[in-house]
Amino acid sequence: MNGFLKIIDSIFKTPEVRQKIFFTLGILLIYRALAHLPVPGVDLSTLKALFNSNQFLGFLNLFSGGALSNFSVLALGLNPYINASIIMQLLSMVFPKVEALSKEGEAGQRQLNRYTRFLTVPMALVNGVAIYALLRSQKVILNLLPLDLFLLLLTLTAGAIFLLWLGELISEYGVGDGVSFLIFAGILSSLPLSFGQTLAISGSTNFFSLVIFGGLSLAVLAAVIVVNEAFRPVPVQYARRTATGKTGGVSTHLPLKLNSAGVIPIIFAVAFVLIPGTLANFFTQVKFANIAVLAAKVSQFFSSGGPFYIVFYFSLVVVFTYFYTAVNFNPDKVAENLQKSGGFIPGIRPGKTTSNYIGWILTRLTLVGALFLGLIAVLPYLAKGLTSIATLSLGGTSILILVSVVLQTVKSVEAMLKMRSYEGFL
Repeated sequence: MNGFLKIIDSIFKTPEVRQKIFFTLGILLIYRALAHLPVPGVDLSTLKALFNSNQFLGFLNLFSGGALSNFSVLALGLNPYINASIIMQLLSMVFPKVEALSKEGEAGQRQLNRYTRFLTVPMALVNGVAIYALLRSQKVILNLLPLDLFLLLLTLTAGAIFLLWLGELISEYGVGDGVSFLIFAGILSSLPLSFGQTLAISGSTNFFSLVIFGGLSLAVLAAVIVVNEAFRPVPVQYARRTATGKTGGVSTHLPLKLNSAGVIPIIFAVAFVLIPGTLANFFTQVKFANIAVLAAKVSQFFSSGGPFYIVFYFSLVVVFTYFYTAVNFNPDKVAENLQKSGGFIPGIRPGKTTSNYIGWILTRLTLVGALFLGLIAVLPYLAKGLTSIATLSLGGTSILILVSVVLQTVKSVEAMLKMRSYEGFL
């Protein structure tokens, strides 16, 4: 506790850090104000009822900080940017030029970020059309004239780009990663209302279920923190020659995280698990009876919260965890870099043997991380069946994001304080 108070005292005594924190808070106030500025022509009561009854829409609403359920000018949230980032990562696997660009250091990363911003615009338009089609099918919004639809899509796209700009301002002048911080703020802002609804309903009807739910929430929080920080240290030794001509060594370790993929596999899985049910719903409206009946059965299989849906969703998260880990961590390159810098793993020959050894460890770690992420993804459906509480889903994904952003922000602040103390010492 004394260490925490000491950090808080250091923050307010350091002008640069204090200014960054206040700047971040100011951006968050602008974000939350715009999140409650609705686009006209939408029945908000019907819209909120739709979001409360659909787990997937609730997940999308998570990344917009409630702006989607309010259908505000920021309704698309950061979803277009997240989708554009995923596409750019996939392109780096297919096109060698994009992969080469990602290896060009800071200049290459700036160019990739520029391409990602450009791609965010068409992704926002596509997301806007999809949201409009969904709301029109649910009679939340009426059929719009071409000009009105164009203005609606223009407003939603501008809101998504403006929100991305706010995130970049936080990254440059504030604390931590701006995009992650805005997602964090959106999730945090929705918690008080959800807790209030849960207490009002469950507190008077099923207090025992509420106690179970609270215990599960604390257990999930502890598990997320442990898994997020867990890593397997692989010992590495660097050979060095001293001034007297003797050969010495420096020992360190290569940290292989238990969950190196973060929350990205869940986002991948959500996008894919939606496709079969969406296509099936479309074919239920055709005039051919056999096709309509088959589409209705497929739609029932992929209905949100059904047994098949849960198993399919869990499996996709596991598969995408392995996929994303393979994209971002290449054992061959790690082994090659160790060999070039004179490093080696004790007892393991350099080169291909080292690569195979690292890959073997990474495969075992990824299995545990993939199963954990899969459980986190389907936990809201399991918790709902166990406690019968529907107003507040046990958002393991939300907790995973909150914990990751908090730990990242704390480390960023500590790094700035240490840098400031070194500058003052010098």
